[in-house]
Amino acid sequence: MQDSKYLIANERDALWGLTVSTVGMDMLQPGDPYPTRGHAGGYYFDVNKGRILDEYQMLYLMEGEGIFSSEHVKDQKIKAGDIFLLFPNEWHTYHPLHDSKWKSYWIGYEGRNMDDRVRYGFLSPEKPIYHVGYCPEVIQLYEAAMKAAKEEAAFSQQVLAGIVNNLIGVMYSKERNIILNKDRGKVDIINKAKMIIRDEVESRITIQEIAEQMGMGYSNFRKLFKEFTGVSPALYQQELKLQKAKELLSTTGISIKEIAYQLNFDSPDYFSSKFKNKVGCKPREYREQMGFTNNKHNATT
Repeated sequence: MQDSKYLIANERDALWGLTVSTVGMDMLQPGDPYPTRGHAGGYYFDVNKGRILDEYQMLYLMEGEGIFSSEHVKDQKIKAGDIFLLFPNEWHTYHPLHDSKWKSYWIGYEGRNMDDRVRYGFLSPEKPIYHVGYCPEVIQLYEAAMKAAKEEAAFSQQVLAGIVNNLIGVMYSKERNIILNKDRGKVDIINKAKMIIRDEVESRITIQEIAEQMGMGYSNFRKLFKEFTGVSPALYQQELKLQKAKELLSTTGISIKEIAYQLNFDSPDYFSSKFKNKVGCKPREYREQMGFTNNKHNATT
């Protein structure tokens, strides 16, 4: 059984950055022929020959087992709870195992938003399979996409683009957390270190001292911290200091010089430089934008 919808996007829809071409769901019993009939031209394929699409697709296998192959991966087993991605202009094929049930959702899309995620390495045809497990949130998003596609109300492409972005974010986050949570000891170390950095944002504690508290050498701690958070511990600490600086600038009359030393920057000039690099303006300008205009609040000494 198949339930699907194929959509048209106009040139203005494309300017949104992502458009959706197809949404659907397959449900098969063991031994049923695959692919199911009813696909639009260019989508139906022979599993032995495979196919090449000119768009991305994201498929969530809710039930069953199968085999997936592409130019970058060969004969990979896929199972319930897996999301697998198809990339434009790349050969691929997939099918359920003969003795397996099969229930899957799919959504096809294209646009610069997705191109950028591939360009910057968030997603890659070399890693097309993500395991998120049984995920009601993913199912609800696919169902919402099917509803929006069938209704095809005005500006439904923008609604569908938002659903795709949400799906990709949930997929990426779910799998990363599943991987990280397999080693709770390391997760606990990083969470404890983050808490210390936050609690000591106005102290002179160094990253080396925090590493020692965690019972680790600095190099190993830095590597682990960046692996789990995506940023170095020093940058994480600096970002928190700048957040605190914004709070002090917008809610207190403490001078910029005092804020710099309170947050343990080397000098007011160094603080001002880092603040401008991050926020886009100097501390004095930020304070003025927040509505503090009297001399006391604009003081630098």
